Amino acid sequence: MSIIFWIIIGGVAGWIAEKVTKSDHGLLTNIAVGIIGAFIGGFLFGLLGIQVAGGIIGSLITATVGALVLLYALRFVRSR
Repeated sequence: MSIIFWIIIGGVAGWIAEKVTKSDHGLLTNIAVGIIGAFIGGFLFGLLGIQVAGGIIGSLITATVGALVLLYALRFVRSR
């Protein structure tokens, strides 16, 4: 996949995670959260043996789930 694809999917996944968690981030933070979330989601899905369909939709689902895990984990750590 190209770097542009990673940036677009990361931005959309970060934005979705931002809306679900009712956070307020900027575009660059959303992209970073989405890209990091893609790695987290891929790792978690691999551990659980979950196969997500490939392509744009599969990548978006994986990145969004990972971004949600990341944001909730950061919120948990900051609250302590």
